[in-house]
Amino acid sequence: MKWKIFATLIMGLGLAGCDMPAEETARSSGSEAVLERNLDPVQVARGKAVYDKACLECHGAGGRGQPGDWRIRDADGHFPPPPLDDSAHAWHHPTAVLLQVIREGSPQGQGKMPAWEGRLTEQEMQDVVVYIKSLWSDEVYSLWSKMERQSLEP
Repeated sequence: MKWKIFATLIMGLGLAGCDMPAEETARSSGSEAVLERNLDPVQVARGKAVYDKACLECHGAGGRGQPGDWRIRDADGHFPPPPLDDSAHAWHHPTAVLLQVIREGSPQGQGKMPAWEGRLTEQEMQDVVVYIKSLWSDEVYSLWSKMERQSLEP
């Protein structure tokens, strides 16, 4: 299901660019990514501190994950912690979903991530999500931003 949504998003983005000359598409998407980023460096630093304390052990330095394939279930039937940089699927989720997973832990039967609600403040959870977003390339952040806007539309 997620792949269908992702494929549809990519197809739509590709078709949207067909109406403009390549030079104009490149110019607009390049400046869009930079302008859309707008992450507060103080919040990113706070998020990195939370990440280093609570997330690094499982999700790896810089969100790069641990050795091995995060898409293959372990002997207990759980997925290992995925990378949180743009090499995995974190960027496929809107902010609300990322915060929900942090608050409630892994969806039942999926992984072993504990619920952080009551252990981290709401601000700390928001800060760590901003830090995770800072790990994504401009291209991926731009794709995520478009998906995020669509998720907020009524």
